[in-house]
Amino acid sequence: MTTKTRVFASAAMAALGSAAVMVATPAAADALASPSMTPPLAANDKPTTFDGGPLGKIYVTGAVSGLAFGQSNHSPFDRDYTLDLSNGQVVVQTTTGPVQFYVQAGSYSFPSLGTPYTKASPTTNATFGNVPVAYVKLQPTAEVSLQVGKLPTLIGAEYAFTFQNMNIERGLLWNQEPVTSDGVQFNYTKGAVTASVSLNDGFYSNKYNWVSGLFTYTFNPVDSFTIDGGFSLSDTKKATTATPLLQNNGGILNLSWTHTQGPWVINPYFQYTKASSIKAFGSSFAGADSYSGAVLAKYSFNPELSVAGRLEYIKTSSTSCPKVPGACVQSNILYGPDSSAFSATITPTYQKGVFFIRGEASVVGISKVASGSGFGTQGKDKSQFRALLETGVLF
Repeated sequence: MTTKTRVFASAAMAALGSAAVMVATPAAADALASPSMTPPLAANDKPTTFDGGPLGKIYVTGAVSGLAFGQSNHSPFDRDYTLDLSNGQVVVQTTTGPVQFYVQAGSYSFPSLGTPYTKASPTTNATFGNVPVAYVKLQPTAEVSLQVGKLPTLIGAEYAFTFQNMNIERGLLWNQEPVTSDGVQFNYTKGAVTASVSLNDGFYSNKYNWVSGLFTYTFNPVDSFTIDGGFSLSDTKKATTATPLLQNNGGILNLSWTHTQGPWVINPYFQYTKASSIKAFGSSFAGADSYSGAVLAKYSFNPELSVAGRLEYIKTSSTSCPKVPGACVQSNILYGPDSSAFSATITPTYQKGVFFIRGEASVVGISKVASGSGFGTQGKDKSQFRALLETGVLF
């Protein structure tokens, strides 16, 4: 299975927007704007603060959580059930003045639909290290800012870490997107418009050959539209857990609408990805595309109890190789060339103050699975069910 084990404005930015546009300056009694979070979980509205002298007020927040899950048709690299730390992270940041900083440090896992689960310690070591996000932010005016460092991606409707999202697991579309990139990012916000553009290393490749961007327009207090995406300017042969070879040598585009009204948040979006043809490791890889769509939604029964859901469908197509032995390798960016998949997820959540607990049930189904690329110990099964429980504190 060639996916990351991983392993990502008014209504849109507050609910399901970019993981990296953070321009608000919160009041002391408000929850901080960073890290970005999607309802129903909410950050602590009384964060710990320290006097930083010339740096201004320094805020310290974080997330400590654990999860348990069981699943059917696990891969040879997975297990029927597990217990693990999903987050053990501390965030230190400033939010005022012309020069600000943000540092997020600790351990984490990336539970994601349709991929084997890797525990927090090896995930942290194999992906973005114990400091997954860290940057300096220059804010000369209220409308303009510049961020330099290890940045959350601008791409996609779901964020990196479990506590930031409606659901515990990230979805099938998230598996095609970057998570964290080193680079520089320019942000502009005024009135109904929020925009960002970034030069970065894409899927954490350490080669600064990606351009990504985001544009959000807020039509009214409840509706907004977002377009985001990025693409590689040149090829790179790096292939790691955090840097999938094919996706890193390609591009991605998302179109998203967010409606936030009363107890509802509804976010449908469409995604297109292209993995370009590339020659690496002595082989030529054919190009591949994916077309996909998803709907994320949340309904709150009261301030403490809510339920979130997600439906997804993704289809891939791969360029055929010439009928010459060894001429090229047909690209696999899902469950085999020309495969497709759907998913359904439901996540009830309870939060009281800084404490939260939530459960989740999900199912993934595959069509046209390539032998060895599906579920089960033989890679031939076409479906997988998971049940999860996550609990912790957002301090």
